[in-house]
Amino acid sequence: MTLCDLATRAAAEIRDAVATIDPAALEGMVSELAQAQRIVCHGVGREGLMMRALAMRLYHLGLDAHVVGDMSCPPVGPGDLLVVSAGPGGFSTVDGLIGVARAAGARIACVTAQAQGSAPRAADRVFLIPAQTMANDQGGQATSVLPMGSLFEGAQYLAFELLVLALRDRLGVDPQAMRARHTNLE
Repeated sequence: MTLCDLATRAAAEIRDAVATIDPAALEGMVSELAQAQRIVCHGVGREGLMMRALAMRLYHLGLDAHVVGDMSCPPVGPGDLLVVSAGPGGFSTVDGLIGVARAAGARIACVTAQAQGSAPRAADRVFLIPAQTMANDQGGQATSVLPMGSLFEGAQYLAFELLVLALRDRLGVDPQAMRARHTNLE
């Protein structure tokens, strides 16, 4: 396969994964985010990078958004939302954070490709992105040209940007206001 062929196939796989997201699930996430007093995001590995990207865009929208592990991350409590990523359905660290946030009274939203996993089962809101992860990247289950969990992570990026557009419209945030919140320390 040529580089162009690989790029075309990978882009089509990401497009197809995002196209199968239930619009009601997207709308549910928009509602959760719009209602939250404070939003804290978490994911492990490359999923964690996508969660950091989401937190940044939520901040650009003017929301009180943070990332677990950052020194400036405040505690969560009632009215707050912990958004976790668990593509394969669960990770011990994600499951542990869900327990802490739940005990503090926060709501939980889980972004996943495996709705029957431990993390989505413990969440108040599930945002299912049907894409290959490391849970199903071997043998006959592997269908993506991309390695391991890359299809899920790429689909997360696109789905999150679409989520931000829908949230921007819901909140009535002007694109220039978003741009004004972008750092000038680069």
